[in-house]
Amino acid sequence: MEFHLVEEEPARDGARLEALAPEPLLTRDYETRPALVYERLRERHGPVAPVDLLGVPAWLVLGYRESLQVLHDDAGWPKGLENWRARSEGRVPADWPLAPSLEVNHVLIQGGSGHRRLRSAWDGALRPFQDPRQPQAKRLKAAVTTYADELITLLGQGGGTGMADLSAQFSRPLPLMAASHLLGFPGSQGDDALMDMWRVLDAGPDAEPALARLLRTLTELAAAKREQPGDDFPSLLLAADPDLSVDELARELFMLLGMTSDHVGILISNTVVEVISGEREGGVRAVLSAGMVRETMNRVVMRKPPLVNFVPRFAAADTRLGNYTIHAGDPVWVSSAAAHADPVFAGQTAPGSSTISSRAHLSWGAGPRQCPARELASTIAAAGVNRVFERFAHLELALPVDQLPWRSSPFMRGLRSLPVRYELAEHAPSRYVPAAVTPEAAAPEADVPDQAIRRRSSLWRYLTGLIRPGG
Repeated sequence: MEFHLVEEEPARDGARLEALAPEPLLTRDYETRPALVYERLRERHGPVAPVDLLGVPAWLVLGYRESLQVLHDDAGWPKGLENWRARSEGRVPADWPLAPSLEVNHVLIQGGSGHRRLRSAWDGALRPFQDPRQPQAKRLKAAVTTYADELITLLGQGGGTGMADLSAQFSRPLPLMAASHLLGFPGSQGDDALMDMWRVLDAGPDAEPALARLLRTLTELAAAKREQPGDDFPSLLLAADPDLSVDELARELFMLLGMTSDHVGILISNTVVEVISGEREGGVRAVLSAGMVRETMNRVVMRKPPLVNFVPRFAAADTRLGNYTIHAGDPVWVSSAAAHADPVFAGQTAPGSSTISSRAHLSWGAGPRQCPARELASTIAAAGVNRVFERFAHLELALPVDQLPWRSSPFMRGLRSLPVRYELAEHAPSRYVPAAVTPEAAAPEADVPDQAIRRRSSLWRYLTGLIRPGG
C-alpha cells in the first residue's frame, strides 16, 4: 500500500483541548450531511480535530493512518472511563446525554485487565457461532433464514405487490430476532426486550424507562442461565468465565443485543440500497447470485459504515497526533466514516483501484480491540440480504436514493426508513437448511417460536400494524 504524504502545518503544541473552543459536532448539518462536516473539520484542523459533543470537548480522529495508530496501540490509547481526566475532575455534567451509553461497563467500554478477561471469555463463547463447521453456527444460519422468511411472509400479507418499509419491517427486526436466538430467550419472551432495545437505540422520550426494563429482563435471563445453562451465548460465556456475576453477564448481553441489532440492521439496509440502486442488466444482482454478498457488504461499509464513531479512548500520556498534542486523559473518538473519506485512503479505493482490499475498512475497528462479533454479525447480515433477493422477484426504491431519510447519532448512522415497491416471487425457494443439519435440529421449538406464540408477542403486533394492504 503506497501513501502520498502531504505537508502538514506545525503542531499546535501546548494548546489545551478546553482552550481551543471546539465547535459542536452533532448539528443539523451532521444529521443531514456528515461527510461535509468531516471535510470541513479536516480542512481546518488536519487529521485530528477538537469538537464539542453535547457540551463536552473531545478529539475526533479523521485521518485513516491516525485512526490505525490509535486503534493498534491499546497501551498508548486505552479505553476505560477511569482514564478520562475531565470526568475524574468533575467537569463532565451529571446529565450529559451520552453518559448512559458509556457507563454500562461491558467489553467494548472496559480498559485494563477487566477487558482482557472479558475478551477472552467472549472469544471462547462466540467461537461455536462464528465457525461455520460447528452445529451452533449452522443452527443460527438456519434460524436467521427462517426469521427472514417469517418477516417477508408477514410483509406480503399486504399483497403480492405493493409498498413496504424494508427497514422497519425487515432490516431492523431480523438481527434482533437473531440476537434473541443467541441469548436463548424461551418462546417469544425476548420480543418485549427487542422492542425496548429499539426504544433505547432511538433515544426518544421513553428510552430511559425502556433501558431500565431491558436491564431487568437481561438480569433475569442471566440469573436463569446461571441456574439452568443451555447451548446459547450467555451459557457459553459463563462456561468460559464462571466468575462472571449476574450483573456482569447482563451487561455483556446488553452489548451483544445493542451492537448486533443496530449495526447489522443498518448493514442489511445499506446493502439492499446498494444493490437495487446500482443494479444494471447482469450487474450487482448477478454478482450476489454468484455468492459475492460478503464482498458487496465490505464495499458498502467503506462508503457508509454503520458505526461511524467508536467509543472513546484516552491518551495515556501527552502524545502528538495529527497537528496537535493530545494531553494525557483527553478523550479521543476515532471516526471510521471520516477515516474512510480521508483522501489518503479513499483515493486508493476508488472504483477500478486494486491497491487496497475492500477488507481494509474500519467498520469493525482494528487492532486488539476489533469487534469480537464481526463474523457473527456479517453472517446474520449476509443471510438476510440473500433471502431478500431470493424472495422478492422485483424490488425498487420508492424514493430517489439521495432523498432517503437518514438518522444519525454520536455512534451510528442508518436509514430512518427504506421505502420500496416490491413484487414477491410466486414460488419462494425452500428455506436454507444446511446439509449436515436436519430440519428438526435446524429450527428447534426454542429457537423458532410457534407462529401462534409469535402472533401474540408485542413485536409481532407492532409489525402487523405496519402492513399496507394493497400497497
